[in-house]
This record gives sequence, C-alpha cells and structure tokens, in this order.
Amino acid sequence: MTEDRYQRGLEKLKELTLSGDENPTGEMDIGEGFKDIAPDLSKYVVEFAFGEIYSRPGLDNKQKVLTTITALVAQGKPQIEMHIKTGLNVGLTPDEIVGCIMHLIPYTGFPSVLNALTVAKKVFAERGVSVTLPDDN
Repeated sequence: MTEDRYQRGLEKLKELTLSGDENPTGEMDIGEGFKDIAPDLSKYVVEFAFGEIYSRPGLDNKQKVLTTITALVAQGKPQIEMHIKTGLNVGLTPDEIVGCIMHLIPYTGFPSVLNALTVAKKVFAERGVSVTLPDDN
C-alpha cells in the first residue's frame, strides 16, 4: 500500500510540475533539504500530500492548485511561490492567479495579498508571462 501511495504521489508530482522521471518534483521543494535531520519527510510529503490528497477525485488540477494558493495566501506561507509556478504548469493563467489573490483582500487583508502579488509578479517575470490589464487602468 505504501509503495502504491508513493508511486501515485510521484506520478501526481510529475503531472503538476511537468517534470520527467529524472526529477519528478521539478521546482517543488518536498523536503529534500532536510534529509540530514528528517530523512522521511519527503517520503511523507509524496505519499500523503500528493499520493493521497492531490490524487483525490472531485477537483481537477487547476482547482486543486488554486485552492492551495488560496490557503497559502491566507497563511502567508513562502511555499506560495512554488505553487504559483505549479498553477502556471497546470494551465492557470496569470489573470486567474491574480484574480484569486485579489479576491482574498476582504478575507485575508491587504498585507497578505500584497506579499502574494509580489511573489506572483516575480514568478510571472521569470516565466515571461503577464496579466491582461483592463482598459480602464
């Protein structure tokens, strides 16, 4: 069972990161940097977060990543950067990502939104993508 969850998690990671077998996690940090103090961390992340949660039916990958972005904005977590990258990988547009973040102003406050938009702007510049601005701006 555990091996199945791990393999399912790796397959989901490859799907989200558009990475191959040589580096299934792509740009996603799944705890590899903690092998010296917590060697099982990446196994748990792959098995649980991706083999169980991200592999559940009911939402498509775009919806799952948008939900993750929302939670990370609300919590002010630095992992927002890799999930914005993942959002672009699964087909979210910069407009959808910014729209989601802006929608959170009344729920998370301006500081959380400003921080998330700063990260989004950085990722968009790295990827060479931009937001479509309305004509009245």
